[in-house]
Amino acid sequence: MFTDFLINKGFITKEDLGKILVTHKTVGGSLVEVLVKTGYFKETQIINFLSTYLSIPPVRILNLKIPKEIISLIPEKIAKNYRVLPIGKIGNTLTLAMGDPLNVLVIDDLKKISGFEINPVIALLSEIKDAISKYYAKAPLETIENIIKDQEFKDLKIISQDKKGFSDNEEVQCIEEAPVIKFTNFFIRRAVEENASDILIEPLENKSRIRLRIDGVLVELEIFPKKTHPYIVSRIKVMCNLNIAEYRLPQDGRFRCKVLDRNVDFRVSILPSSLGEKIAIRVLDKGAANLNLDTLGFEDDVLRKIKEDSLHPHGMILTCGPTGAGKTTTLYSVINHIYSPEKNIVTVEDPIEYQLKGINQVNINPAINLTFASCLRSILRQDPDIIMIGEIRDGDTADMAVKSALTGHLVLSTLHTTTSAGTVTRLVNMGVEPFLLSSTLVGAQAQRLARKLCDKCKEKLEMSYTIRKEYLINKDAVIYKPKGCRHCQNIGYKGRISLCEYMQVSPKLKGLIIGCAPESEIKRESRILGMRTLREDGIVKLEKGIISLEEVLKTTSADEPLK
Repeated sequence: MFTDFLINKGFITKEDLGKILVTHKTVGGSLVEVLVKTGYFKETQIINFLSTYLSIPPVRILNLKIPKEIISLIPEKIAKNYRVLPIGKIGNTLTLAMGDPLNVLVIDDLKKISGFEINPVIALLSEIKDAISKYYAKAPLETIENIIKDQEFKDLKIISQDKKGFSDNEEVQCIEEAPVIKFTNFFIRRAVEENASDILIEPLENKSRIRLRIDGVLVELEIFPKKTHPYIVSRIKVMCNLNIAEYRLPQDGRFRCKVLDRNVDFRVSILPSSLGEKIAIRVLDKGAANLNLDTLGFEDDVLRKIKEDSLHPHGMILTCGPTGAGKTTTLYSVINHIYSPEKNIVTVEDPIEYQLKGINQVNINPAINLTFASCLRSILRQDPDIIMIGEIRDGDTADMAVKSALTGHLVLSTLHTTTSAGTVTRLVNMGVEPFLLSSTLVGAQAQRLARKLCDKCKEKLEMSYTIRKEYLINKDAVIYKPKGCRHCQNIGYKGRISLCEYMQVSPKLKGLIIGCAPESEIKRESRILGMRTLREDGIVKLEKGIISLEEVLKTTSADEPLK
């Protein structure tokens, strides 16, 4: 037996074998995988031992070019379940790359399934998995029926809407036999299941594809025939009550679906391109939204400052960062934190991301001159305590926001700048007087979202002293890197966390603002007063084992040395 071979060669002891067999009995599967997972051997070592034991040379399958007709001999589901890959065929004998060619039960099953004699060869399991993804993902889909085969959509309903908004009373069952409808249900459900933030439906030259943005990264979901693309577009337009005959101009809409027993809003943008209409769908799943300040990932000192500033009776708190950085989620979380029935809270947004219970929310409509600035003028007559402005885009909105803060209201808003100190420069450029800004600005926060390492599979990383010194990483901190497992779909990352830079406006900073100090000077003084930059906050989370160095460097910019 192979285990006897390992004992005789001195690679393991009989005591080790006893522990391995107990683990194998508990978890099941392949003995070779158990030997690797229990840490007795690396994958390359066990493959070399198998090669010596069976007198079969190992095969590096990633270097091979396998014809499609060979790949098609084993269905994708079978290849994934048994972790095998067909690499050649001579006569009635099919050559299969296997991580464990000793598993005779698998070989017998594959012989019955394929109808061929099986010639097993040894390959790395990791390479087999990569090759399966490579070859089967690119297999062309002939019809949509292939995609939706064996799928159930009993819990997907379209909730109708009228011009006033959504009607929760009227529910329309969306369970029809038409393949286009079933396919639309399929990718909408998958997006909700995977906690995707966006769905992209894109026409290409000879085909169309659907991609999901999961944890900030686009992942290809399906490729389908180009001739079906117009029908998918029409289906989405019908769901949004848009003009299905208009294909030359952009259109925006939204719809609500009941998915997995909860109502999920979808915001749709349709853009004509040279190859057809491209659709971007933002998934607004309030059930999966994290609107709790304590769980967004802010460090304790930052969290304390934000909570402290949000209790100010008047002033302005700004959140800045690029699109998709979680700014609106942070503001919603602040509102959740300070909400009470005694407070009159009004928001003006474009569009409303989530319906918040007990909050008055206004959706702007520039087509009828219902802008941020005009809304704010009316809101001030509504006796509000707290006003949230979706975004300060222009001088008029900035002027009204500052005046609202001066007249005894707490104003929360977002701004497109890269750093917290940059909010001052941006507002001054919009025409806000520095002395007014110094009187109203309470705090400014810059934010980014970084992918969290998968807790199930992250690995320790041996980091050199030079790198630790360059990025100011604690010499005793244990650093981790991504690996990949089933839990994280072999990506190595699962979920996202906020990186935060919070500038609390002190009396000294007020003086710099009045004196029109440059952004770099304001940032430097904030750091002296204790502000942690985005890069520094990323390093803190790196040292805690939450994110990788790669994510820190990708998400944040380097800081100037603080002298």
